[in-house]
Parts: sequence; C-alpha cells; structure tokens
Amino acid sequence: MSYDKKDLERRMEGAISSLQTELQGLRTGRASVNLLDSVQVAAYGSNMPLNQVGSVSVMDARMIAVNIWDKGLVGATDKAIRESGLGLNPVVDGQTLRIPIPPLNEERRVELTKVAGKYAESARVAVRNVRRDGMDGLKKMEKDGEISEDDLRSLSDEVQKLTDSYVGKVDEALKNKEAEIMQV
Repeated sequence: MSYDKKDLERRMEGAISSLQTELQGLRTGRASVNLLDSVQVAAYGSNMPLNQVGSVSVMDARMIAVNIWDKGLVGATDKAIRESGLGLNPVVDGQTLRIPIPPLNEERRVELTKVAGKYAESARVAVRNVRRDGMDGLKKMEKDGEISEDDLRSLSDEVQKLTDSYVGKVDEALKNKEAEIMQV
C-alpha cells in the first residue's frame, strides 16, 4: 500500500461532482430536464436512471414530459417520480408522463433546502470515508516500516487539510443552492 495524494483528491472530487449533479436535480419552481436526474426507476430487475427508460423534455416553464420507451415501465416510472422526494405528481397519458412543476411556496422551499442538506451531508460522509482510507493506508505504511512516525504525522496533516478543503467545497455548494432555492 502506498500513499497517493492524487488518488485521494480524485475520489474527493468525485464526491463533489456527485453532489453537484444531485443539487442540479433540485431546480426550483422551473421546469428543467435535470430536475429528474436523481430519479431511479425499478426496471428489468434493477434500479435505472430515468433517462435510460425514457426521454425527458421540457414543454414549457412549468411542464416536463417524459416519453417512456417500454409500455410496461410507465407505472414504475410514475411511482419512482412520486416517491423521489421532489414533490412532483405526474399525469399519465399513454406512454407519456406529463409532470406539472408546482410554484414553490415557502413550505416547499424549506423542504427542498432540507433535501439539499441531506445531499450535502452524504457528500461530506463520502469525503470523510476517503480520508479514513487515506489515514488507514498511512498507518499501515508506518506499521510496515515504509514511513517514519514523523512522516505519518505530516502526511496525516496533509490528508486532513485536503479533507477540510473538500468539506468546505461541499458547504459552499450547499450555501449557494440554498440561496437559489430561497430566492423568490
């Protein structure tokens, strides 16, 4: 096992990009094709992203249409959207789901900021898990005599600084998203 700062950075960056993708799905009060990116549909024995079972398009500022390719997945897709926590209620029209985007009231805005907070917390956990892996690797290297105790201390500090900077990026992304959601 060797210490690879680039690998730790890459993995932490992955947590940030995953968070940004999830936050894009929290489009506020306006129709956007990214709104449904986080929706997983139970199809063919596994969970699949919505965009792999149908095409998503924006009809106007307050309406999204999802054209489901397989007639048998219309019900599962409808259920997945309703249970997504996005507060959307699709209208089934044959193999097309029309999804009206409700205007955001204060209660819904607060609810969306809580969802954004959950996304941010799972990103923080992912970053901390990468830190733990890095620290475990360093401790093993020290135990195996590959690095000295002083090296362990300085490299551990480096890993902690990296972790703190990525947790800061998560907090910044959350702060920006909350401001966007609460904007009337």
